[in-house]
Amino acid sequence: VLDFNDPFSTEVKPRILLMGLRRSGKSSIQKVVFHKMSPNETLFLESTNKICREDVSNSSFVNFQIWDFPGQIDFFDPTFDYEMIFRGTGALIFVIDSQDDYMEALARLHLTVTRAYKVNPDINFEIFIHKVDGLSDDHKIETQRDIHQRANDDLADAGLEKIHLSFYLTSIYDHSIFEAFSKVVQKLIPQLPTLENLLNIFISNSGIEKAFLFDVVSKIYIATDSTPVDMQTYELCCDMIDVVIDISCIYGLKDDGTGTPYDKESMAIIKLNNTTVLYLKEVTKFLALVCFVREESFERKGLIDYNFHCFRKAIQEVFEVRMKVVRSRKHQSHVRKNKRATPNGTPRLPL
Repeated sequence: VLDFNDPFSTEVKPRILLMGLRRSGKSSIQKVVFHKMSPNETLFLESTNKICREDVSNSSFVNFQIWDFPGQIDFFDPTFDYEMIFRGTGALIFVIDSQDDYMEALARLHLTVTRAYKVNPDINFEIFIHKVDGLSDDHKIETQRDIHQRANDDLADAGLEKIHLSFYLTSIYDHSIFEAFSKVVQKLIPQLPTLENLLNIFISNSGIEKAFLFDVVSKIYIATDSTPVDMQTYELCCDMIDVVIDISCIYGLKDDGTGTPYDKESMAIIKLNNTTVLYLKEVTKFLALVCFVREESFERKGLIDYNFHCFRKAIQEVFEVRMKVVRSRKHQSHVRKNKRATPNGTPRLPL
């Protein structure tokens, strides 16, 4: 658990809060996205009755804590130290069950957001309008419009128009929950503009249509280029990662069972029936680059591979800078703690 009073700790590992009413789907979201649980298995999950904390450290870029809050949490309970919790939070995800009467959820959302904003104005407020798989397309749009209007009207009535709420239509039965979590996580990555710029340079020099930088464990995309994201494209990328990891786990290990199924030699090519090629390459132990390339452009595979080598090298440099910053902040935090622990703030001399 982090030292929440340490200003450096929140910069090293931001916290994501999952909040909402009971049975809105918070725990199911966490299990499906980060534990590869089948959506059908979530039907047997018990209701959360205490705050559950989990570290998500799949790669250098997906590095945060998720706190899953029970729906019956009472902000006015004196034993609930909401100031301590909100102070170190990077994003607050509030889950609303779209198939239920959401008036009570909107009232809880308003209370949660106003309390959190007073403690930490830098929190990103993310609203998941969840379980939309049971709604028609028209009903989805109408529900999102109604919730968006009511939530912002409540903030305007309280004189808090400057609070920005982001809304997502989500379901654990398709890839919408992964795309929504991708958008949430991207806001917590300080290197995002650098990564997007690197991807733009890479695709423009390689004749590539679209590129994603994926975390292969959670299928969250860390970054993509500046062209719009198409849901079907994203779903194909996720399916490709599943295929690559599954096959690698069968054939990628040595005869004695040792080795790593996903390593720097990992690569896959899938040709679609619409003259498009899907191309996957390993970037780091947990990151993969997935590209959409036209067949005629893929004939220059040597050029793409050379540019990919330059891209991977640049990503590693970004990674090294990040680790130096983390080590520096940890060192400064350690020095400050030692100063506080000694009489009159005098540092101890080494023995």
